[in-house]
Amino acid sequence: MKVTVSRKAHFNAAHRLYRKDWTEDKNNDVFGKCNNPSFHGHNYELIAHVTGNIDPETGYVIDMKILKDIIKEEVEDAFDHKNLNVDVPEFKNLNPTAENIVVVVYNKIKAKLDPKFELQVTLYETPRNYVTYPSK
Repeated sequence: MKVTVSRKAHFNAAHRLYRKDWTEDKNNDVFGKCNNPSFHGHNYELIAHVTGNIDPETGYVIDMKILKDIIKEEVEDAFDHKNLNVDVPEFKNLNPTAENIVVVVYNKIKAKLDPKFELQVTLYETPRNYVTYPSK
C-alpha cells in the first residue's frame, strides 16, 4: 500500500529577481517591484510530500522525525533569515524565483531521502501564490 505523508515547514528570506546580463530597464519590465535593488522578503511555507509503502513493522512510510530533521538541516537552516541572492550558494548564478527555489529545495531533500521514496514539494511564496515540483 502506497501512502503519502506530508510535513509542513517555513522560512523567511529576502531575494531580488533580476538577471545580471540584462539592463535595468529590461529587469524592471520583466520583474517589476521584485527587481528592487534593496531586495524584498517573503514568509515561505513549504510542504514536503513523501510517498512510499507502509513498513509492516513500524506502520510508518517514513519516520516523520527523519523528514523533519532533513527539512530543518537542508532548508530551514540554509535559507531562513537569509538573502537568497547573497547568502545561499545555489542562487549565486540562479534567479531565486519560486520556481527555481522549489526545484533547489526538492533536490536538497531528495538527496537525503532513501531512493525508495517519491518526493513532491509545494512552496508557497504568498498564501495565494505557490509552486509544486515535480508537477504531476
